[in-house]
Amino acid sequence: MTSSSSAFSAPSIAERVAEVRARIDAACHAAGRDPASVTLTAVSKTQAPEAIDAILATGQRIFGENRVQEAQGRWAARRGALPSLELRLIGPLQTNKAEDAVALFDVIETLDREKLARALAQAGEKRGRSPRVLVQVNSGAEPQKAGVLPDAADALIAAARDTYGLTLEGLMCIPPADQDAGPHFQMLRDMAERHGLSVLSMGMSGDYETAIRCGATHVRVGTALFGERNRPETPSSS
Repeated sequence: MTSSSSAFSAPSIAERVAEVRARIDAACHAAGRDPASVTLTAVSKTQAPEAIDAILATGQRIFGENRVQEAQGRWAARRGALPSLELRLIGPLQTNKAEDAVALFDVIETLDREKLARALAQAGEKRGRSPRVLVQVNSGAEPQKAGVLPDAADALIAAARDTYGLTLEGLMCIPPADQDAGPHFQMLRDMAERHGLSVLSMGMSGDYETAIRCGATHVRVGTALFGERNRPETPSSS
């Protein structure tokens, strides 16, 4: 019987990382872009410690997490030994967990409402720490998804910058699964250019090459790096 840990063997994950990086490079070259302009965020949510150790061994240092509490358990003890580690919150954030998020994450990609902008600003002042922030845009206006609606994004961007003084870097989106992702990525790029924002977090395991063609600077890849998850996630907010 195969050990459950074999799915997280270092060679297997190392090969997956090499393949994803090669595909990122190829997509960049096809789009006339410098591969160094695209950052790989490894989506580590729900992954076992063995899998995290294996991907860290490849030199990967940028990780995306969906939940504050889960990320605290996974990374709090590792941070001291990994000074180059960058943690990015890519899941919905409850306002009452803003302070914990500010304390742990280097980047919060899921700002989607003014109340949360206010909470992040207050938490940053209290903690003396100001993570970089992205506004999440619900590009498909899907009621089940987090993210500010496109029509309201301009006002939130202005409030985040001007009213609350957040370090706003860019935008993030998750297109509808049943639609061509390209137009959603292009809309996000156009919005970022309009506001002078340089960071575009878009594209996941199934569409990151399309996202790169559309200007993504950060791609969030989980399944293509780690394989299918062992257990389903329970829906909740961070």
